[in-house]
Amino acid sequence: MITTANRIYVHPDFADQFEQNFRNRAGLVDKMPGFIRNQLLRPVNEGDPYIVLTMWESRAHFEAWIHSPEFTQGHARSGSLPREAFTQPNKLELHELILDSSDPDLVPEPRGRAFKVHE
Repeated sequence: MITTANRIYVHPDFADQFEQNFRNRAGLVDKMPGFIRNQLLRPVNEGDPYIVLTMWESRAHFEAWIHSPEFTQGHARSGSLPREAFTQPNKLELHELILDSSDPDLVPEPRGRAFKVHE
């Protein structure tokens, strides 16, 4: 399994609108093979980012998603907030799941190559 963490820095004046946009997202990722879950984490400290956390059965499933027409369609509305809504560029992180205390029989994700957003 892998997780992605997209850290999005939202100006406080746009937080409610950002959250509403996320609630009304296209939801195409939910139907993708290998997709497990999508969570939006709200920061409690000023200046910290929102985190869009997704979990996937494998890296191959995630990469199939980011190269799919559904990905393009699902992100078409992401530009609905003005530039000033974001205080700095977002940062996408990819992590390989190697241990899960709720699943002692987990087979760790194999160590993969470095991830570049625009491969």
